[in-house]
Amino acid sequence: MKFSVAQIKRNASHQPFVFDDHVDVSELESMNNDIRQIGSVHVSGTATDQGDDIFFTFAIDGTMILPCARTLVDVPYPFEINTTEVFTEAPYETDDSDDDIHPIDGEVLDLTPLIKENILLEVPYRVYTDNADAKSQAPFQGEGWELMSEDQKEQEPDPRLRKLESLLEDKEEKE
Repeated sequence: MKFSVAQIKRNASHQPFVFDDHVDVSELESMNNDIRQIGSVHVSGTATDQGDDIFFTFAIDGTMILPCARTLVDVPYPFEINTTEVFTEAPYETDDSDDDIHPIDGEVLDLTPLIKENILLEVPYRVYTDNADAKSQAPFQGEGWELMSEDQKEQEPDPRLRKLESLLEDKEEKE
């Protein structure tokens, strides 16, 4: 989502510049292992020009698919993020306390990296499915592992104990 600085300054001098668009953030699926699927998100907001600063106030809403913490079943997670980002043309020294102020480099402002950053910050640690039969949909095997119950597990003796077992059998036969 890119905006020309000249376009914003021209249109936002008397009233806020309004924008409303969909942004494709499917690249987040490869960046974050928890996000299984995310398509485009809806972004709407305003930009206001105040001297050397441009204030973007916008809302991001969409749905991402995350794995259930118990069953690994896909769980749709709707989100709505309200944020404000500040861009400035004023030359200033970079200071750790001013991380929320972005310098304007060039003639185009790109909100897409900031949208992706805000979505990544919104990903919860755990989600749980409300579906009652989700246990039956959970995977029972994967790469290098398989879920087994205690009944399914074969009772095979430890190979190191086979000699002891043969000694016990010999002792029982003698009695």
